[in-house]
Amino acid sequence: MSGLLEVRGMSKRFGAVQAIERLDFEVKQGEILGIIGPNGAGKTTAINLISGVMRPDVGSITLAGEDVTGMRPDRLVRRGVVRTFQATTVYQERTVRENLRRGAFTTIYPGFWAAFLGTGSARAADRRTETTIGELLTWLGLGEVAEAEARNLPYGYQKVLGLGMALAARPRLAMLDEPAAGLSHDEAAHVADVIRRTNADGVSLIVVDHNMRFISRLCHRIVVLHHGTELATGTPQDVTRDPRVVDAYLGTVHDPA
Repeated sequence: MSGLLEVRGMSKRFGAVQAIERLDFEVKQGEILGIIGPNGAGKTTAINLISGVMRPDVGSITLAGEDVTGMRPDRLVRRGVVRTFQATTVYQERTVRENLRRGAFTTIYPGFWAAFLGTGSARAADRRTETTIGELLTWLGLGEVAEAEARNLPYGYQKVLGLGMALAARPRLAMLDEPAAGLSHDEAAHVADVIRRTNADGVSLIVVDHNMRFISRLCHRIVVLHHGTELATGTPQDVTRDPRVVDAYLGTVHDPA
């Protein structure tokens, strides 16, 4: 697999706290990369830096050979980079279908005048949007609640909808921040299945979590963070048996199977 995203020497300090220090890793094309670590390890900060929410103090971020360090989130979305957040970020008073439409807006919107005048390009964009939404409703298992307001959905459905909004932009790299947090076992299994199918459809993913079992069963490789630095990188089998990871994080050798 070739490299899609490369992070080199990335650092970020907040006052006296060094949140990320000289972090290096890459995401290969077609890969699910897990980033794991205890609270305060720097997982979300790393995603914020890559997604343009924050700018690193030093270091570089390269996407398919292009330097995107500090690039605004909207410009990154147009380059195929999307992310979700730990908390659900759906539009609570809008329907599931309307939420997915908003997710597709950035990459499908034909422009103000085309939309206002109802040009052929605008109509074609609208047809593409509806096709995308229909596919996602089926894929995510949300078809039966398509017209329900998001605020009336169970929490697990809201998490899946948030993932769907990111996928509606048809990304090539999706970063998911604790996608299974707060979910039941069955809900987490459904989210994991969606992630696998998304990856099989050609999307590379970064999945951030603190649940080693969830990450180990899902990801091709894992980066373990500890106090903002890389503690270990490798396959789930290698990482869960690394003595440094066992001592600093797991406590006992963990079987990912």
